[in-house]
Amino acid sequence: MTWWAVVRFLHVLGAALWVGGQLTVSLVVLPLARRLLDDQRRGQVLSAVGRRFGLLTAAVFLPVQLATGVAIAWHKGVTWASLAEPGYGRILAAKLALFCAVMVMAALHGWAAGRGRPAFARSMAVAALAGSLGVVLLATALPAT
Repeated sequence: MTWWAVVRFLHVLGAALWVGGQLTVSLVVLPLARRLLDDQRRGQVLSAVGRRFGLLTAAVFLPVQLATGVAIAWHKGVTWASLAEPGYGRILAAKLALFCAVMVMAALHGWAAGRGRPAFARSMAVAALAGSLGVVLLATALPAT
């Protein structure tokens, strides 16, 4: 096993934890909270879950994804100019653009939830989840080099 295999593993693990966390909250935690908890308790639990997920995102997920992503790109010889080239470059550019959009949507979700704007918060959560799945799809489409 090489150092680069470990870096790639950490990058994939971080993405799996992020998307897996979004899916777990959306498909497991939310439906159970809606069914089992009264409005006040549900709000408290979901706020706590959201704060914890946001904290882990800011403290762990983003730094790991950014550091490993930059390292992998450097190792593969990616340049700003190569992001416009067909194949690997354009797919990576699309993945990066979508990743940035997902991070903005996730931040807007947290902002809206904290400001008592549930409809906007929900739309941003759904959009961020769909975008995250798109990032994973683009990652799997990257040609092996």
